[in-house]
Order: sequence, then structure tokens, then C-alpha cells
Amino acid sequence: MPRVLIAEDEPAIADAVLYALRSEGLEAEHCLLGRDVLPRVRAGGVDVVVLDVGLPDASGFDVCRDLRAVSDVPVIFLTARNDEIDRVLGLELGADDYVAKPFSPRELVARVRARLRRASATAAPAGDAQGWLVRGEFAVDGEGHRIRFRHRSLDLTRYEYALLAALLQRPGAILTRAQLMDRGWDSDADSADRTVDTHIKTLRGKLRAAGADPDPIRTHRGLGYAIET
Repeated sequence: MPRVLIAEDEPAIADAVLYALRSEGLEAEHCLLGRDVLPRVRAGGVDVVVLDVGLPDASGFDVCRDLRAVSDVPVIFLTARNDEIDRVLGLELGADDYVAKPFSPRELVARVRARLRRASATAAPAGDAQGWLVRGEFAVDGEGHRIRFRHRSLDLTRYEYALLAALLQRPGAILTRAQLMDRGWDSDADSADRTVDTHIKTLRGKLRAAGADPDPIRTHRGLGYAIET
């Protein structure tokens, strides 16, 4: 049974979240301090971390940064801070989702289940005899730098391949433009002339021509892009 770790210092919120998760058939446990999160994740058995940004002993951002150094466990930030700069910072540090207080416990449970489904779909991807890794209707050949959609090879430029491959590494997760540039651009000179937005536009055109309808690439205004497979 999937297990969710909640790091939250407000007892009323923690109790509401624990009750909502357990009512939906999920295992859930609670810690008060940021320093307890990393050892618990390292011990194993945690499938999603719900992480408050304002913990009494540490910033949730710092905890997330430490987690990402050792684990790909999905992280959902739970916080009263809803400014765009905080959302972007959280995503830059590797968070998968962001829920602002006040919130509906049922919505949080739905977001947790969405992360569990996506983690399950990508943890042990199916492949074929030629080494292609399947992501929904996409298949990625990392060594050959090729991507297929519905068994049809996509004619991609170097940058289009890099962007699409990066998005397909974590379906559903929002990647900022900076994260995408880190994965696909070699130098500042490249990034000055070839923006992420321009390549996303041409990439969408090629996916549309290959029969992708609706568009699988989602724009999250002020944050970045995600792909649904």
C-alpha cells in the first residue's frame, strides 16, 4: 500500500491530512521537523512526501534540496506562501506539485494519487527489444537520441529532442524554462538565440502533424511546461 509522509508542524492541518489520506486507503505518517524527513525517506517505504515550507527547524525548500540529492520521491509542497516566485523556486528545487493553504484535503489526496500514478507509470517503464523506453504513446531511445509517437518516428532537431526527452523523464511534472535549458542547451550563446518557447512551439507543430490531438504539452503560465502521456 502506498505510504505518504507528511512534514507539517500545525497539528490541526496534519491531523486533517492524515485522516483524509487514511480514509482513501493510503498509509500515512507524520513528522514535525524538517530534519526528520531525509532519514525517513532513506529508510525506505515512502512513496510521496507532503512537505510544509515553513517548518520550525528548517525551510521546506532546503529539505527538498537535500532530498533531491539522494531521492526522486515525489514532493508536494504544502504552504501558505502562494507567490509566483515561491512556486517557481519550489519547482526549480525539484518539487512535483504545490498546494497553497487554505486547501481542501480531498484535493490534496487527489494530487497525491496523481503523483503515485505517474511515479508508477515511469518507475519501471516498458521497453522493446531495441531498448526503447515507453512513456504512454511515446517511446524514447536515449542512446540513439530518437523519439517515436504512436510508433511513428519524429523528425526532431537537437534542441527539440532535448526538450521532449526532458519532459518525458517526468510526465506530469512542471519543468521551468531554466530546468529545460539546463538539459538541452550547451552555452549562453545558444540560449540567447534559441529560446525554449520557440522550440516548444515548433515541437508542438511536429506533434500535431504526427496526430497528437489534444496537445500533450501543457503550458503552466509563469512556471514552465509539463507533458501528459
